[in-house]
Amino acid sequence: MNLSSRMISQACFALAAVSVLAAAPAQAQSADTSFFVTSTPIGNGGNLGGLAGADNQCQTLAQSAGAGAKTWRAYLSTQAADGKPAVNARDRIGNGPWKNSKGVVVAKDVAELHGTNALTKQSALSEKGEIINGRGDTPNRHDVLTGSQADGTAFAAGEDRTCKNWTSSTQGAAMVGHIDRVGLRDDEASKSWNSSHPSRGPDGGCSQNDLKSTGGDGLLYCFAAN
Repeated sequence: MNLSSRMISQACFALAAVSVLAAAPAQAQSADTSFFVTSTPIGNGGNLGGLAGADNQCQTLAQSAGAGAKTWRAYLSTQAADGKPAVNARDRIGNGPWKNSKGVVVAKDVAELHGTNALTKQSALSEKGEIINGRGDTPNRHDVLTGSQADGTAFAAGEDRTCKNWTSSTQGAAMVGHIDRVGLRDDEASKSWNSSHPSRGPDGGCSQNDLKSTGGDGLLYCFAAN
């Protein structure tokens, strides 16, 4: 092969390598990512298919971003009903520490997560490493489903705060938190990442449209439990 042919061959190889790299999917997650907010909802309002369906959504999105080797859990509580005890969100997510896709530690343990954590609009990133729309953005998606009190525990049986334990897309209500820690008022509830206000709306409170009407989209917090 003469010099000219060799140069042409090398150039073609380089172009092919660039094309392969450009076509390769970007992996937003780093190897030690252990926290994210779902970029997309299940889409059926508060009917997530129970805790199992919500966990599956976290696992599936983590897998798509290259972090599926961990066991992922949705930060959700359920209320005591039908002879079954309540489940606390804080007890489902492991011990921490939890890092977002940029390596930022949002909380070192369960106590810090429910105390002075580092969750903000800039750190509560999706599995793609993207910032979720907050108040002032269009559309506002800052409401995240939790069904939890501020300390991460379930509400008492009775008044629904979990869309019938994540099985209803019509009647009921779900407690939500604000990703961006911003609300209509300058109070603790408006600034709460996990317990700001219950959902509401003309469809009964738990439809996808109801969740969107108050600034949400049925998004979830996902934590690696191992």
